[in-house]
Amino acid sequence: MTDFSKIIEKAKELEAKMKESQEKIKNIRVEGISGSNSVKVILDGEGEMQKIEISNEILKEEKSIIEDLIVAAHNNAKSQLKSKTTEEISKATGGLGIPGFKWPL
Repeated sequence: MTDFSKIIEKAKELEAKMKESQEKIKNIRVEGISGSNSVKVILDGEGEMQKIEISNEILKEEKSIIEDLIVAAHNNAKSQLKSKTTEEISKATGGLGIPGFKWPL
């Protein structure tokens, strides 16, 4: 027979680790770049854009090129953020992952 008190203890331990991970994730900052550092986008752990930097040189380009570089820098940052949050969740869950759990990134 399974010892339910051990299962509950493990569940509480996992819950505490997940709360700790969520706090760490909130503090993550990632920088996405494009156009040889012409455009930089900084996202926080919740995927919110915190800053965008556009070099003066790139401002001489056509509007559509600048727009594409912004999108590329954002996508680069988003990809990095997804990797970092997945890594943080894996630390908390011992690499087991949680079936059906998906971060909104």
